Amino acid sequence: MARPKPFSRDAIVLIPARMAASRLPGKPLADIAGKPMIVHVADRAADAEVGPVWVATDSEVIAASVQAAGHRAVMTRADHQSGSDRIFEALETADDTRTAERIVNLQGDLPTIEPATIRAALSALDDPAVDIATVAVEISDEHERSDPNVVKVVGTPVGDRMLRALYFTRATAPSGDGPLYHHVGLYAYRRSALEKFVKLKPSLLERRERLEQLRALEAGMRIDVAIVDAVPLGVDTPADLEKARQILGGRHQKP
Repeated sequence: MARPKPFSRDAIVLIPARMAASRLPGKPLADIAGKPMIVHVADRAADAEVGPVWVATDSEVIAASVQAAGHRAVMTRADHQSGSDRIFEALETADDTRTAERIVNLQGDLPTIEPATIRAALSALDDPAVDIATVAVEISDEHERSDPNVVKVVGTPVGDRMLRALYFTRATAPSGDGPLYHHVGLYAYRRSALEKFVKLKPSLLERRERLEQLRALEAGMRIDVAIVDAVPLGVDTPADLEKARQILGGRHQKP
């Protein structure tokens, strides 16, 4: 497989991370195959080669761990309500020259994410009409079609393996024959779109579905969705952490 082109300086990857997690406290520093989980995520973001990578955190311990592994970290306030708020504050420090026009918001609990998935999200911003980009995977597991923990994106095709999002829901949608798509919580914003988004108040449908991205749709912002091949493992519970250790531990042991 050909190596990706060297990244341009108009993009930046920001990874929000905090120690307080109700189901798995301290998970950014959880050891997976000899490295903290947050370092695995930063490594994969760096392998995507789309732009400089920064971890945005309110924890000096996380920052020190990230820096010890050779990555950048930026300290943020502890009172942010969402990852998008945290990365917006971090952006002002990490890119004080305002060079980056495209900002990737990568969750810090996706240690198995493929670099190609990060690149796919960013590629959806190639269309200047798109404000925000994200990714999804076609659902193949019948159980996931009705699982409210699996967020589905309803969209209309706008290109090869690309949708324009019309709605996001925890319900089984759309009805009828055809594929359903599992939304992956990875976002790429135009800088102007991120600035607009963080100033918006939580919306009616956002509160009802408990899905922050609906705030953008309700405000008339366009979200396009790149279709990718695999859902990265999100680590939220001890069982998820053990699964990540099995996946990455086996990969780590390969010659």
